Amino acid sequence: MSHKILKVHPNDNVLVALTDLQAGEEITYDSISLSLIEGIPAKHKFTQQDMAPGQEIIMYGTLVGKAVEPIAAGARISTENVKHQANTFSGKNKTLDWTAPDVSKWAGKTFMGFHREDGQVGTANYWLVIPLVFCENRNVNIIKQAFMEELGFGRQDVYKTYVQQMVDLYQAGKVNEIAQLPLQGYNGNGQKRIFENIDGIKFLTHEGGCGGIRQDSDALCALLAGYIHNPNVAGATVLSLGCQNAQVGILEEKLRALNPNFKKPLIVLEQQQEGTEQELLTQAIRRTFLALIEADKVRREPAPLSKLVIGLECGGSDGFSGISANPTVGQASDLIVALGGKSMLSEFPELCGVEQELINRCVDDKTADRFVQLMRAYAHAAEAVGSGFDMNPSPGNIKDGLITDAIKSAGAAKKGGTSPVVDVLDYTEYATKPGLTLLCTPGNDVESTTAMAGSGANIILFTTGLGTPTGNPVTPVIKVSSNTKLAERMPDIIDIDTGPVIAGEKTIEEMGADMLDLIIEVASGNVKTKAQLLDQDDFIPWKRGISL
Repeated sequence: MSHKILKVHPNDNVLVALTDLQAGEEITYDSISLSLIEGIPAKHKFTQQDMAPGQEIIMYGTLVGKAVEPIAAGARISTENVKHQANTFSGKNKTLDWTAPDVSKWAGKTFMGFHREDGQVGTANYWLVIPLVFCENRNVNIIKQAFMEELGFGRQDVYKTYVQQMVDLYQAGKVNEIAQLPLQGYNGNGQKRIFENIDGIKFLTHEGGCGGIRQDSDALCALLAGYIHNPNVAGATVLSLGCQNAQVGILEEKLRALNPNFKKPLIVLEQQQEGTEQELLTQAIRRTFLALIEADKVRREPAPLSKLVIGLECGGSDGFSGISANPTVGQASDLIVALGGKSMLSEFPELCGVEQELINRCVDDKTADRFVQLMRAYAHAAEAVGSGFDMNPSPGNIKDGLITDAIKSAGAAKKGGTSPVVDVLDYTEYATKPGLTLLCTPGNDVESTTAMAGSGANIILFTTGLGTPTGNPVTPVIKVSSNTKLAERMPDIIDIDTGPVIAGEKTIEEMGADMLDLIIEVASGNVKTKAQLLDQDDFIPWKRGISL
């Protein structure tokens, strides 16, 4: 890697600009010299040789597009001159020979976690309040208002105070001073938490549970069961209306499927049985408070790193994500796997074009065939409604150099590292096997992180090049910047910067080691992620069916 350009893979026929390059600038790479015929913004790609219409564009050593018009050497590839094209895939045709990374540095290392009766270990200790149907969202929010401030979990509303200051100035006739009024910084809520060993109460409001099709309600119950079963959760209060599709019995069935010996405290109240709203809320608040007293008795204790379950996510990706942040996360994933832990790679639309590589990494034909079946079913469902994986890149992705889904996917898949694929799961299925698992989710950031927490992730690594504040109600989300400019511009959302990889100051292996050290600190509760500090509790269930 030079400090200006990079060829990601020896077989590539495009180069990546690591910094803004000027028109006419002379570039030499692989003994080939060329003059740039236009300016190439940082993160974008340009051709090493003249390209004819129909010629394949190769990046990350794989097919990522085809030229649709002549492209001169030294020209930027764009949505105008290149269209999406990806490799086809079939069954497993190779066997992976994986060499695990050296993990001697972490031999015997532990994190301080919450041990559950079923053997799982949490990196946090949350109580959940869940509506089974959107009709109960209002009651859940009333419980939230009752608990948060009184128990010390609330945050000072600096913006409410800011508006009040403006009102005071307006009423005092000092309108001109409003334009210069500074915002006072957050300084906590000024109240000590009542329950020191509980990280918070989380309220998972949603728009599902009735209407739509029955499969949607079944999937919602399975997702909520996964959240209750997640090791970061001590127990839950569930509010049901009574007549909705998402019945209490379905939730209980899904919980028994995850753990036949399920013993976490579960408070279930049905409004149509309880009578008045007051009676429902009084019972919910009283019984939840008593349950919190018991949940607070659990303490953090040492746990082996094999108890870590890492979700792998990217969002707001840029042209550097697949070069710095995603490979770093992939290295951390390989380290976790080598230590006996679990990692999850999701976002199936963002695996388009790299399917065969993942298929060949599967431990057996059965696992590979499941991946093929889920990928093809998902692709066909998208095409049936007039869409397709080729429409996945967002305007922000394209602006920053990810001009085809195959380019985006080839970089996104780097989050999965190089380890064998031990299992393939459909949406809401729970990760149980040590090693790398593929989980079928959308490419949508929050639908994907929501799903990974529901499948057992107790830490999520989230890479971004453009900046996204995404968090999760129960699983700490570590935000990883692909470039230093972003980390400096949005320090309130970024936890670790992999920009030093782009600058040539650190290797992927060094950054991966730094990331694992941070994971251990977050898992132990010693470091709160920026998303946790912002109370960024994003929760969006994936609605797969049509509405009726």
